[in-house]
Amino acid sequence: MLSGHSIPFYLLIAFMAAGVLQGLATGGLFFFKSSGIKRSNYFFGLLLICFGLTLLHTILILLDFYESNPDLKFIPIYFSLSFPVLLFYYVKLDLYPAYRLEPSDAKHFVLPIGQFLFLTINFLLPLEQKIQTDRYFYSPFYGAMEQFLYLSLFFAYLYFARRYIVQRRKTNRDPSQVRRLYYLRKLVKILFILFVIHSIMVVTDFIAYEFLQVNMRAFKPYAALGVLSFTALVLWVGTYGFQVLLWGRRVFGRGKKK
Repeated sequence: MLSGHSIPFYLLIAFMAAGVLQGLATGGLFFFKSSGIKRSNYFFGLLLICFGLTLLHTILILLDFYESNPDLKFIPIYFSLSFPVLLFYYVKLDLYPAYRLEPSDAKHFVLPIGQFLFLTINFLLPLEQKIQTDRYFYSPFYGAMEQFLYLSLFFAYLYFARRYIVQRRKTNRDPSQVRRLYYLRKLVKILFILFVIHSIMVVTDFIAYEFLQVNMRAFKPYAALGVLSFTALVLWVGTYGFQVLLWGRRVFGRGKKK
């Protein structure tokens, strides 16, 4: 893991902190955005906040914050399983604003809510019990299995989000929606490319550690690239969100829609 007090280390932390601030600030503004689809704005705002908090969680790990403050271990700011669902519903509700969430949609939120409850419960445990809990291989909320679910679900939901965009393009008869579809397609396309890079880093780290007994995080350049691959995701989604706030009224509609 990255450690030490070198200038590159602090530059990396500062770069990541910028991503945290961008995600939290831009995400918060989406809850007050008057244009576009209101429910879609909420999902995207929550996505940005979850990205920002998860990046903050990574920064705290790099700074050995949890080792110095074991009572704050498992503070619920890690939302890896929420990203795919929030992104998917942002795209879906933006393309189909008339869609109403149904009881069958609840299944999509089981893992995100489960992860949040897992962290919250462990965070509230007495210190002596908390320090005995760690990232376990088969844990679906915080461990190797969680990472597998995170990667596979992100790709799956990206695929279905793209399908909705393609389907909407085929049936679209409104010229004013062309740019809207273009920007959504751009969001998903670049996110896919960045997530492929991020996934390669995660999978390589896992294979090296589990099968070769090599801790790739001990190599500082690799560890830096690993955290930067996730930071790039956060910065891209945040940059897209900031652009939407600037020109979204022109592209994504002026009226308040539920």
